[in-house]
Amino acid sequence: MNSVSRFFRLLPLLGLMLGLLAFAGPGLKKTTIAKNLTMGVPDGFTPLPDDGIAAKYPAQRRPLAVFTSPNGQVGLSVTQKPTNFTSRDYALLLKVYKASVQNMYGKVQFLREDIHTINKRDFVVLEFVSTVADNRRGGGNLAPIRKYQLVQYAIEADQLYVFTFDAPASEQAKWQPVAQAAMESVVMK
Repeated sequence: MNSVSRFFRLLPLLGLMLGLLAFAGPGLKKTTIAKNLTMGVPDGFTPLPDDGIAAKYPAQRRPLAVFTSPNGQVGLSVTQKPTNFTSRDYALLLKVYKASVQNMYGKVQFLREDIHTINKRDFVVLEFVSTVADNRRGGGNLAPIRKYQLVQYAIEADQLYVFTFDAPASEQAKWQPVAQAAMESVVMK
């Protein structure tokens, strides 16, 4: 009887430990991206050097931050650009950016498309798997490139912030919970 009473005394502690383990998500490191912007960056990810950013993002506006996995196949980026849209335009933004994604890739399978509140701020969220033909090496019968992507958009004043997580589609099961946890960690003040 004594061991049974000990078991029942430890049961709440055991339940608490199991509950904490169940909610323990992927390891993220709180990182300051800009003055009033922080987010969790997956453990092991490192900032992409300037020459790597220039090669991967050959645009006039440099991203605020770009992080990459140790093998360089998974990325997390944050960009900022001026916009005429306001936070009241999120429903329209959802339609515009969904159409833009569909035009950008040969095939798109949307997993999620909505307006989601994170840390008291609304975001337009698009989560999808894209497929595009690989034409880099001059034709041939190359397999198409498939990517898992989670993209969030937010407007602050006259600026549009875009948060993008991408990984090979073959590794979606591994990276999807990490991407979702990173996006849920965004704090804009």
